[in-house]
Amino acid sequence: MEELMMANAANGCPLTPLGFLERAATVYGDCPSVVYNDTVYTWSQTLERCLRLASALCDLGVSPGDVVSVVSPNIPAMYELHFGVPMAGAVLNSVNLRLDARTISVLLRHAESRFVFVDGESRSVIDDAVSRFGPGDRKPLLIPIDDGAAAAQEGLTYESLIRKGDPQFRWVRPKSDWTPMVLNYTSGTTSDPKGVVHCHRGIFLITVDSLLNWSVPCRPVYLWTLPMFHANGWSFPWGMAAAGGTNVCLRKFDAATVYGAIRRHGVTHMCGAPVVLNMLANSPDDSRGKAGEPLLPPGRRRVEILTAGAPPPAAVLSRTEALGFSVSHGYGLTETAGLVISCAWKEEWDRFPASDRARLKARQGVRTLAMADVDVVDADTGESVARDGKTLGEIVLRGGCLMLGYLKDPVGTAKSVRRNGWFYTGDVGVMHPDGYLEIKDRSKDVIISGGENMSSVEVESVLYTHPGVYEAAVVARPDELWGETPCAFVSLKAGGGARRPTEEEIVAHCRERLPRFMVPKTVVFKEELPRTSTGKIQKYLLREMARALAPPPLPQPSSRM
Repeated sequence: MEELMMANAANGCPLTPLGFLERAATVYGDCPSVVYNDTVYTWSQTLERCLRLASALCDLGVSPGDVVSVVSPNIPAMYELHFGVPMAGAVLNSVNLRLDARTISVLLRHAESRFVFVDGESRSVIDDAVSRFGPGDRKPLLIPIDDGAAAAQEGLTYESLIRKGDPQFRWVRPKSDWTPMVLNYTSGTTSDPKGVVHCHRGIFLITVDSLLNWSVPCRPVYLWTLPMFHANGWSFPWGMAAAGGTNVCLRKFDAATVYGAIRRHGVTHMCGAPVVLNMLANSPDDSRGKAGEPLLPPGRRRVEILTAGAPPPAAVLSRTEALGFSVSHGYGLTETAGLVISCAWKEEWDRFPASDRARLKARQGVRTLAMADVDVVDADTGESVARDGKTLGEIVLRGGCLMLGYLKDPVGTAKSVRRNGWFYTGDVGVMHPDGYLEIKDRSKDVIISGGENMSSVEVESVLYTHPGVYEAAVVARPDELWGETPCAFVSLKAGGGARRPTEEEIVAHCRERLPRFMVPKTVVFKEELPRTSTGKIQKYLLREMARALAPPPLPQPSSRM
């Protein structure tokens, strides 16, 4: 058996998703691959452009294992770089273009990037970032992306590399399944960066797994509302090649742009964080097209939308599906390269009332096929918690698409991956009796009030059911009597002429639907809630605001049941 394993390891055919592009050019060669404004490429053209890019990078001196960074929105070049860079043997580092110059400078130095492909709108930020390098730091070569417009005739640009490259280039295949392929930095990165390294095998597994889990058919029409820099678009750059799909790229978007693109291109699939669902569900009527105009052509009933991140409130799920979207919900992290827990739907649930269906769909669910195991455990003992839907524990994962580790951080890697290969996520959840997992909070976001542990997510879900609430976040506010009490930060829906609810009305709404100890003791109205560069609500800022509020008056202790 050992001899067979060694022979297989030496056969020169490691798993990699890059081969999906060659197959797409063979099977779907004349079909559209990338659509952007008036630009349309076919799969044959996309393969040729990626081979030219990989060839040109090798001519520039890229060596296997070198890091090549890209700062770009969802445009054709960003899509092609997901193939062209690793086809040159290099490691792709997609940088969040919403980060500031200081943070990007830290990341580029930590990654030791050789080249940085930069979109014109981000050029000034990248110039600032590189200017912050020290005298002993090797500065990367900046290569401007001209966005497919009139290609520059002189100088080193993205399109000039494409023109110079060899269309028959034999791309650099990885030496093994475990060869690094991508480097992604976790959201909220500061001066202590966490660079997540994934190998070709892991990206292959998560790509195939994501297509199977979402039941993606051949030749879907995929709308890029999820940034490709966000965990490589949850693996769908490579997934759309495997399925022969059409990638509809958007530089920027709002609700009207999304609805327009769905109608114009016949979009079948899209991904987005819950903030995107909220935007679509609460958009003004005139942004959805002409009155009475159907979202989809005859014979098409739904647009499939996959969401992940913070658990989407049941009220938002219900509103989104009422507009013609079929929402699938999952869970993943940068360290898993995509979604590895999915709320696998059961046919019998279709008979439940809408409120019950939304509540079930808001759960994260069960492991996908690429994950060997998932569990909710006591963080101290590592033992599984009771499957009662109530007992809180830390979510742990084990499977084939987990990261190789954190770049240059063996201590951080060892802290996260421990006890027989389990990855400890830092997320708090419960396991329901039917084996479905549900996130309750980040461990640092659990509120402990009078000895009672409460999930801020549960309180937020109730706040979202108020007809006037657009967004809500709940954090702990220090309290001399109870230790902590829930403090709600709320933004309200705009327009419509409706009267703005008061703090008392918001509290009364929660009191009717929550145990007394979980009802927010404070409600703060904000025009909009602070977010990270990846769209997540910055609860640490809200906690600082809550701590800065004047101390609440001391009430008389009473029963809190």
